[in-house]
Amino acid sequence: MKNFIFLSLLCLVTLASKGQEHPRAVGIRGGFSSGFEYRAYANELNSYKVLLSTRNRGIQLTGLKEFHQPGLFDFTDQLNFIYGYGIHVGYERWNAYDPYETVHSPYYFEKRSGPVVGLDGLGALEYTFWEVPISVGFEVKPYFNLFGKNFFQLHPFDFAFTVKYVF
Repeated sequence: MKNFIFLSLLCLVTLASKGQEHPRAVGIRGGFSSGFEYRAYANELNSYKVLLSTRNRGIQLTGLKEFHQPGLFDFTDQLNFIYGYGIHVGYERWNAYDPYETVHSPYYFEKRSGPVVGLDGLGALEYTFWEVPISVGFEVKPYFNLFGKNFFQLHPFDFAFTVKYVF
């Protein structure tokens, strides 16, 4: 009897999640900033993404507001253009070489770390498979850092491939 109740509840939860209008997605991002991401849809054209990534021997937490543009391509309805903006916080580590060290140079260095705070942009193409709840995408996420190794760092080419499970 317990198994029947458990299976009935599992079926009801599965059917209820399929009937929701605004799905969620979890996935992985592989690129210069690689990590895990979670997307929550506010409606059909807007979503919010949280990305936990590694970059420059550190960890960053990024929050993005995304805007979806479906129907831009005539050959399929499954390909969407997504753009957005956001912020990130975290830290990074680097090796600082001492230019005045003459005895151990160039092997002497000091390990340093520092906080990173910055702004992000996003441009992506994402293809959603209707038969299975998976989407794949290619995106560029330009960003600039404040603090860290340099006070101001601009990185316009952070390309990545993404794979997400939509539920």
